[in-house]
Amino acid sequence: MDFNLTQEQQQFAEAIRRWAEKDYGFEQRKHIISSAEGVSKKAWSELAELGATALPIPEDQGGFNGSAVDMMVVMQELGRSLVIEPYFATMVAAECLKQSKAHFDVLEQVAAGEKQLAVALDEKQSRYDLFDITTTATANQDGFVINGTKTVVLHGAQADMLIVSARSSGNQRDKSGIHLFLVDAKSAGVHRTDYRTIDGYRAADIRFDKVQVAPINLLGDENKGWDLLDATGDYGVSLLCSEAIGLMEAINAATLDYLKTRQQFGVPIGKFQVLQHRMADMFMEMEQARSMATLAAVKVSSPNTEERRRTLSAAKARIGQAARYIGQQAVQLHGGMGVTNELPVAHMFKRLTTIELSFGDTDHHLARFVAQPDFKVSA
Repeated sequence: MDFNLTQEQQQFAEAIRRWAEKDYGFEQRKHIISSAEGVSKKAWSELAELGATALPIPEDQGGFNGSAVDMMVVMQELGRSLVIEPYFATMVAAECLKQSKAHFDVLEQVAAGEKQLAVALDEKQSRYDLFDITTTATANQDGFVINGTKTVVLHGAQADMLIVSARSSGNQRDKSGIHLFLVDAKSAGVHRTDYRTIDGYRAADIRFDKVQVAPINLLGDENKGWDLLDATGDYGVSLLCSEAIGLMEAINAATLDYLKTRQQFGVPIGKFQVLQHRMADMFMEMEQARSMATLAAVKVSSPNTEERRRTLSAAKARIGQAARYIGQQAVQLHGGMGVTNELPVAHMFKRLTTIELSFGDTDHHLARFVAQPDFKVSA
């Protein structure tokens, strides 16, 4: 299989990298983080002009119908530059709309950069089990009424519309009786509490208090939302894996540069063989993770559900291990400066740590991988 990027993918990556180097440097990022909004409307508009928001959207809705591999290229560049705009949250929600084949008008607005979306899927008791849902959806003559609370909704307070999982029947951890809804974030009864996460992103706890939604806002088949929810979660995992590769490349480059310039005993510390060995190990971890991220991007759209789950969990687990190792080594090689906010490496380490904990940590995905049918332990 040819793993080389196409000319178009390379050009797209280079365009985003040039934009980030020119208009989204480390100082600009720190200014955005400290602002009241925590995001930049200017940066979002520029991403839309570059075509990033339109990339995964179908052509009929004004997009380029990009694949997960195309998205891998974008997420790597955004990760490399520590971009904190609500791109990931919007693209995951857009994928959910694509798979449900509904609300094409919203997809058109996403492609044009006119709307930002978020996925409200997690609850305080659910950990990483997206099917563990206490939020309820009660049918009435006008559609459904949603009641419940979602936690740590990435860019939930910045989103114009939300994808919300809710339960109409069954027990708390049943995979049946689950619905997904598209909800206007400004609907009556939607209460959002915005806050900053450790990596500089924004998240929100969102309470739904008797929120009325129309029947048209139900995504997919009634009571069969789990398959759509599971596929959406795996797509999110694929994007996170790709972002992590860009971060690993950046943190390795920053660490190597530091070893070449920091001197001890009159020579750069990069001359010490033991530190060279560490950098070699970090490089090998990154390349192994890159292979798994590529495989995840290829398999996330597989019609074989078991193969998709198995591959995505394997990738997330392996990349989680690599992210932790590379991040910890980078901080140690930088010494005390590695944990100060003055250096990009500290921010990269925080983001890698958050990625490892998002959409299922390493332990969760190892358990999910083992639980898939046909798993066998070699003798």
